[in-house]
Amino acid sequence: MRVISAYMLAVLGGNSSPSASDINTILESVGSEADSDRVEKLLSELEGKSIEEVVAGGLSKLASVPSGGGGGAAAAAPAAAAGGGGGGAAAAKEEKKEEKEEEEEEDEDMGFSLFD
Repeated sequence: MRVISAYMLAVLGGNSSPSASDINTILESVGSEADSDRVEKLLSELEGKSIEEVVAGGLSKLASVPSGGGGGAAAAAPAAAAGGGGGGAAAAKEEKKEEKEEEEEEDEDMGFSLFD
Protein backbone atom coordinates (compact mmCIF):
# COMPACT_ATOMS: atom_id res chain seq x y z
CA MET A 1 0.00 0.00 0.00
CA ARG A 2 2.84 2.40 0.76
CA VAL A 3 4.36 1.85 -2.69
CA ILE A 4 1.05 2.71 -4.34
CA SER A 5 0.68 5.72 -2.05
CA ALA A 6 4.15 6.96 -2.97
CA TYR A 7 3.39 6.46 -6.66
CA MET A 8 0.17 8.46 -6.33
CA LEU A 9 1.96 11.23 -4.43
CA ALA A 10 4.50 11.49 -7.22
CA VAL A 11 1.71 11.71 -9.81
CA LEU A 12 -0.09 14.35 -7.77
CA GLY A 13 3.20 16.25 -7.59
CA GLY A 14 3.29 16.48 -11.38
CA ASN A 15 5.35 13.41 -12.35
CA SER A 16 3.10 11.52 -14.78
CA SER A 17 5.31 8.41 -14.81
CA PRO A 18 7.30 8.02 -11.59
CA SER A 19 10.35 5.78 -11.58
CA ALA A 20 11.51 3.35 -8.90
CA SER A 21 13.94 6.02 -7.74
CA ASP A 22 11.11 8.54 -7.34
CA ILE A 23 9.09 6.09 -5.26
CA ASN A 24 12.09 5.20 -3.10
CA THR A 25 12.87 8.89 -2.53
CA ILE A 26 9.33 9.59 -1.35
CA LEU A 27 9.28 6.62 1.00
CA GLU A 28 12.73 7.40 2.40
CA SER A 29 11.58 10.95 3.14
CA VAL A 30 9.09 9.54 5.66
CA GLY A 31 11.52 6.99 7.11
CA SER A 32 10.20 3.95 5.24
CA GLU A 33 11.83 1.47 2.90
CA ALA A 34 10.34 0.15 -0.32
CA ASP A 35 10.38 -3.50 -1.27
CA SER A 36 12.07 -3.43 -4.69
CA ASP A 37 9.98 -6.39 -5.93
CA ARG A 38 6.75 -4.56 -5.18
CA VAL A 39 8.00 -1.37 -6.79
CA GLU A 40 8.99 -3.21 -9.96
CA LYS A 41 5.69 -5.11 -10.07
CA LEU A 42 3.69 -1.89 -9.70
CA LEU A 43 5.71 -0.11 -12.37
CA SER A 44 5.41 -3.02 -14.81
CA GLU A 45 1.62 -3.22 -14.29
CA LEU A 46 1.20 0.53 -14.78
CA GLU A 47 3.54 0.78 -17.76
CA GLY A 48 1.83 2.52 -20.66
CA LYS A 49 -1.29 3.38 -18.63
CA SER A 50 -2.39 6.73 -17.27
CA ILE A 51 -3.22 6.79 -13.59
CA GLU A 52 -6.53 8.50 -14.37
CA GLU A 53 -7.65 5.49 -16.43
CA VAL A 54 -6.55 3.07 -13.73
CA VAL A 55 -8.42 4.97 -11.02
CA ALA A 56 -11.54 5.29 -13.20
CA GLY A 57 -11.46 1.53 -13.82
CA GLY A 58 -11.16 0.89 -10.10
CA LEU A 59 -14.06 3.20 -9.30
CA SER A 60 -16.31 1.37 -11.73
CA LYS A 61 -15.43 -1.90 -9.99
CA LEU A 62 -16.19 -0.38 -6.58
CA ALA A 63 -19.62 0.70 -7.80
CA SER A 64 -20.60 -2.95 -8.19
CA VAL A 65 -19.58 -3.88 -4.62
CA PRO A 66 -22.63 -4.12 -2.37
CA SER A 67 -22.47 -2.09 0.80
CA GLY A 68 -24.71 -2.72 3.75
CA GLY A 69 -26.41 -0.23 5.96
CA GLY A 70 -29.63 0.55 7.66
CA GLY A 71 -30.07 -2.89 9.22
CA GLY A 72 -29.25 -1.78 12.76
CA ALA A 73 -32.07 0.75 13.04
CA ALA A 74 -34.72 -1.78 12.01
CA ALA A 75 -33.49 -4.24 14.63
CA ALA A 76 -33.51 -1.58 17.35
CA ALA A 77 -37.11 -0.52 16.66
CA PRO A 78 -38.75 -3.85 17.67
CA ALA A 79 -36.59 -4.01 20.79
CA ALA A 80 -37.65 -0.50 21.78
CA ALA A 81 -41.32 -1.27 21.10
CA ALA A 82 -41.20 -4.46 23.12
CA GLY A 83 -39.54 -2.74 26.06
CA GLY A 84 -42.53 -0.50 26.80
CA GLY A 85 -42.25 2.50 29.18
CA GLY A 86 -38.77 3.94 29.69
CA GLY A 87 -36.92 0.64 29.37
CA GLY A 88 -37.01 0.72 25.57
CA ALA A 89 -34.81 3.81 25.37
CA ALA A 90 -32.21 2.24 27.66
CA ALA A 91 -32.16 -0.91 25.54
CA ALA A 92 -31.71 1.15 22.37
CA LYS A 93 -28.81 3.06 23.96
CA GLU A 94 -27.16 -0.19 24.99
CA GLU A 95 -27.53 -1.61 21.47
CA LYS A 96 -25.96 1.50 19.97
CA LYS A 97 -23.06 1.25 22.42
CA GLU A 98 -22.48 -2.42 21.51
CA GLU A 99 -22.68 -1.60 17.81
CA LYS A 100 -20.07 1.15 18.22
CA GLU A 101 -17.73 -1.23 20.06
CA GLU A 102 -18.11 -3.79 17.26
CA GLU A 103 -17.25 -1.16 14.65
CA GLU A 104 -14.09 -0.23 16.54
CA GLU A 105 -13.06 -3.89 16.70
CA GLU A 106 -13.67 -4.28 12.96
CA ASP A 107 -11.45 -1.27 12.23
CA GLU A 108 -8.62 -2.84 14.23
CA ASP A 109 -8.97 -6.17 12.41
CA MET A 110 -8.51 -4.72 8.91
CA GLY A 111 -4.89 -5.87 9.05
CA PHE A 112 -3.22 -3.01 7.22
CA SER A 113 -2.32 0.62 7.51
CA LEU A 114 -1.44 3.32 5.05
CA PHE A 115 2.32 2.64 5.21
CA ASP A 116 2.43 -1.18 5.47
